[in-house]
Amino acid sequence: MTIPSITLNDGHTIPQFGLGVFLMPPAETREHVLTALELGYRHIDTAAVYRNEEGVGAAIAESGIPRDELFITTKLWNDRQTDAPAAMRESLDKLGLDQVDLYLIHWPTPKFDTYVEAWLALEQLQEEGLARSIGVSNFHQEPLARVIAEGSIVPAINQFEIHPSLPQFDLVTFSRDLGIAVEAWSPLGRTADLTAPEVVRLAEQT
Repeated sequence: MTIPSITLNDGHTIPQFGLGVFLMPPAETREHVLTALELGYRHIDTAAVYRNEEGVGAAIAESGIPRDELFITTKLWNDRQTDAPAAMRESLDKLGLDQVDLYLIHWPTPKFDTYVEAWLALEQLQEEGLARSIGVSNFHQEPLARVIAEGSIVPAINQFEIHPSLPQFDLVTFSRDLGIAVEAWSPLGRTADLTAPEVVRLAEQT
């Protein structure tokens, strides 16, 4: 399986297709990720709150695939935004890695007003070499603009929900106009999206 990559604003590249392990039972994660890697996946997306980073790490170690051929993403959870360095090191320990390819703030959670503090910490973690690229997840226009205004690095990626029922065209354009790559989660949407006439028509054409 050949998966194309895109170049981010920091010069690193990311495979355009990857495996997200949200809701994957921790006890089954190693097996599922290992199978995905055997099938040709090279981008695995996990998060601290998924509680399955250990399974991802076990699969990486068992796969025998050279580290530089893999792209591993994990995310900082909301209650660790004021403690990002320690949270990231915990994730690295669970993954069995010295560095992740992408570290994201999982949600802005404006009610806590700590996402800028978290972003500044991610900038430092990138400087220390613990993350090759840094970005955000589920950020809409206001928090995205604020981290850019108050930080010194433009996020490499904004990962948010995009699918046929929720295209979010304005946010896609806003992010891309800032030089931020857009990464979709739940790109196939829900069951209804897979049976929508437009989706069926496009599937029949491929």
